[in-house]
Amino acid sequence: MSMRRVAPAIALFFLSPLVAEFLLGDFTLAQLSFVLALAPAYGGAAVVIRELTRRAGRGWPTIILLALAYGVIEEGLETQSLFNPHYLNAHLLDHGFVPALGIAVPWTLFVLALHTVWSVSTPIALVEEWTTRRATPWLRLPGLIFFAVLAVVGAVFTFAISYADGHFMAGPAQLAITGVVAVGLIVTAFRLPRTTAPSPGVDVSGSAAGATAASPGVDVSGSVAGATARSAGADVSGAAPRPWVVLVAMLGAGFVFFVGDALPAVAGAVLLAVALAGAAFLVVRWSRKPGWDGRHRLATAGGALLTYAWHSFLMQPVIKASPAMIVVSHAVFALAAVLLLVFEARRVLARHVSRATAGFAAVG
Repeated sequence: MSMRRVAPAIALFFLSPLVAEFLLGDFTLAQLSFVLALAPAYGGAAVVIRELTRRAGRGWPTIILLALAYGVIEEGLETQSLFNPHYLNAHLLDHGFVPALGIAVPWTLFVLALHTVWSVSTPIALVEEWTTRRATPWLRLPGLIFFAVLAVVGAVFTFAISYADGHFMAGPAQLAITGVVAVGLIVTAFRLPRTTAPSPGVDVSGSAAGATAASPGVDVSGSVAGATARSAGADVSGAAPRPWVVLVAMLGAGFVFFVGDALPAVAGAVLLAVALAGAAFLVVRWSRKPGWDGRHRLATAGGALLTYAWHSFLMQPVIKASPAMIVVSHAVFALAAVLLLVFEARRVLARHVSRATAGFAAVG
């Protein structure tokens, strides 16, 4: 197995828990070793979601639905925080609880969005934009099976740890409905139209397919942009906004999202939904316009990453720590996020300039 070939999968395996738990502010530097225990559940799932999507020739709509399914499975079946009123003694169901559903609407919206956007989608986007094999599988079948096994082990471990804390078990109807919802999301994800030909998992980075993917102006990523721009109803009026506009818009949506989490139940649920719908609308609309490329995709992921970075300073870790350790940890993880974006932005921009130069040379 070539390390160069699997390096992006390994990077995603560890980046997912680092974003999901450490950049969020749940753990400090003192618990950094916990990433080894958290990676199978978070990173294993992220790698499997990304690989299955790209192997099936599908793109970001599929990734988003699978990420949402992952959130439903983790919070509904593994930790069962959607139904447990005493989970971590955090009183998560005190606000906006709907007895008929057995859930608190604000918490459900909030935590499923955290997993969909930050635990899975943002790390995938960051690693994909870093590598030159953004649209092709990174693993052969044995590698995919290996990470799938890790994901299952991580899920079992998550359930065991959560169950040991209070021995809570949701009702049969709640568990059954959760399972049906998760399966429905997964089935729907793979019934979406293909945006590229299904791949058997062969590395095409040096092949004709890889050359095509690197050609100026060609988007074979299977993203929302690629899927809709080729459709008959694509929006070709105007051009995609500048990347910094996308970054600011995503930061604004993130701010509204976390403000909504701090509001009373009804107002908070409404604001959470508005922030999520608004961000989704803008990304879908902008990605259909000419000129949308890796710089914009990185700006979208960067807005989410920086949102976690600033919000972490408002968080208290789940394990008690000194005020100095908390502040230093938040600062270190936030700085790491900024540096990651700076280095990746330089890489993506250099790639964009290279393709633009090649395009001009070809025209000349």
